[in-house]
Amino acid sequence: MFTALARTLSPLAAPAAVLLAARLLLPLAAALPAGIGIWAPWVVLAGGGALAVAFGRGRVFFALATLALAYLGGRNWFAVAPDTWPAHAVLISISLFVPFNLALFALVRERGIFNRHGGNKSLLIALEVIVTAWIGLEHRAAPLELVAQPFLPRWLVPATPIPDAGLALLAVGFAAVLAKALIRHSPIDAAVAGALYAFAVAADASARPDTFGLYLLAGAFMLALGTLQDSYRMAFRDELTSLPSRRALNERLLGLGRRYAIAMLDVDHFKKFNDAHGHEVGDQVLRMVAAKLREVGGGGRAYRYGGEEFTVVFARSDIDDALPHLEALRQAVEGYRMALRGADRPQRKKAGKRRRSRNGKTRSVSVTVSVGVAQRTERLDTPDKVLRAADKALYRAKRAGRNQVARWP
Repeated sequence: MFTALARTLSPLAAPAAVLLAARLLLPLAAALPAGIGIWAPWVVLAGGGALAVAFGRGRVFFALATLALAYLGGRNWFAVAPDTWPAHAVLISISLFVPFNLALFALVRERGIFNRHGGNKSLLIALEVIVTAWIGLEHRAAPLELVAQPFLPRWLVPATPIPDAGLALLAVGFAAVLAKALIRHSPIDAAVAGALYAFAVAADASARPDTFGLYLLAGAFMLALGTLQDSYRMAFRDELTSLPSRRALNERLLGLGRRYAIAMLDVDHFKKFNDAHGHEVGDQVLRMVAAKLREVGGGGRAYRYGGEEFTVVFARSDIDDALPHLEALRQAVEGYRMALRGADRPQRKKAGKRRRSRNGKTRSVSVTVSVGVAQRTERLDTPDKVLRAADKALYRAKRAGRNQVARWP
C-alpha cells in the first residue's frame, strides 16, 4: 500500500522541492543585484522554451509563453508604477488568463508547436494580450469591474489582490491538473500544477517585485524540469506496460555488483493467443503480466525486454533467493482469469458490470509464463553472460513443457 501511494505521489516530488527551495530563497531575493533579479526569470523561461522546442512539447512551450508575458507585464507595471490603472488592469488580466491558459494547455492532448494547433494557441495568447492592452491603455473600466466583482464567501477568501474570478480559476484549474497528474503519473501535468501554485503566490505578492519574479522563475523552472522528466520517462519506460524499458535495463546492468541473479520470462504461446483473440486482448495480457511482475518479491525489479519477454533483476541475490519469488509469480499469472468482453461491450465499466450480472456468464481466459533464471558465477562474470544464460534456461523451461521455472545450469 505504501509503495502504491509513493508511486502515485512521485510526480509531485520535483515541483514540491522547487516550491520549497523558492520559499527558502525568498529572504535572499531582495539582496540579489538588481540585474540578476530581473534577468534570472528570463534565462529560465528561455531555457525552458528551448527544451520544449527540442522535445516537441507544445503544452509546455505555450505555458511558458503565458508566464513570460505575465512576467513582462509585472516587471513593466508592478515594479515601476504599481498604483496606476494599467498596473491594476494587468494584475486582473493575468489573474484570469494565466490560470485559464495553464489549465487548458495541461488538459488538452499534446499536439506539438509548429502546426495549426500551435497556431490556435498562439492566437489565443495574442487575443489575451490585445484585450489586456486595450483595457489598460484605453482605460476601459467596465470590463474589469465586471470580472472583478466579488462573489465568493468572504470567510473563504484570503486578503489578496487577486479577484474572486481569478481565485476560482486558480482553484479549479489546480484541482483538475493535479488530478490528471496523479491519475496519469505525468511529470508535465505535475509541473503545470506546481506552476499554477507558484503563479498564485506571485500574483498575491504583485506589490513585491522580488517575490513576484522569484515565484514566476520557480514556475518556469518546474515546467522545464517536467519536460526533462517526461522525456526521460518516454526513453526509459515502456508505454504499453509502464515497466522500465530495455534501455533502462541496460543502464541497470551496468551498475550491478558481484552478487545478483537475472530471470527471463516469456508468455507461453503468445502468438497463438494473439491470433485467436486479437491484439487488443494480447495487449491486455501483457499489461496483466506486467502488473504481476511489479509485485514480485525478493527485491526483484522487472523490465520489458521486448515483445512478450520480460526481465527481472535481483540485485544482491542468488538463484536460491530468487526462485521462491519467481515461482510465486508464475502461480499468480497462471491463476489469474481475465474476462473477455464482446465487441458490443459498454464503454462504461459500471454498465458492463450490470450486463455481466444479468447474463451470469462471462468468457474468460488465462495464460501461463515460462521462466529461466541464472546468477553471476566465475564463468558467468558479466551481466550479459548471465542474461544469455537465463535466456537458455528459459528455453529449457519451454522445451520441458512450459509454465515452469528453470535454472541455469
